[in-house]
Amino acid sequence: MDRPESRCPPPGSLRLVLTCLLILTAVLMYPVLRTFSLWLHSSLTGIYVSGSYSIVFVNCPNEQIARDIARAILDKKMASSVNILPKTSSLYFWKGEIEEGIEVSLVGASF
Repeated sequence: MDRPESRCPPPGSLRLVLTCLLILTAVLMYPVLRTFSLWLHSSLTGIYVSGSYSIVFVNCPNEQIARDIARAILDKKMASSVNILPKTSSLYFWKGEIEEGIEVSLVGASF
């Protein structure tokens, strides 16, 4: 007949298993935790963190307003570059009706 202690794992093996599970969880969660920590740091400090990427598309009524917005964004270092794309055809809802117009598009990128 087997002794009860012969069916138990050797001392310390549970600690090893838990340590391996903790390390595996940390490795698998690293991308999520890194993204969350970069977002949290940027939100709290208002400082852009290298390694986070953003692309923003903005439509403007004319080129002068697009240039003003682009300069303001670059002056505040909210983007590393802004492209002004002339004459974008836009369709949109305005007061319950579909409208069509020509606008200027800004594409801003942060790296």
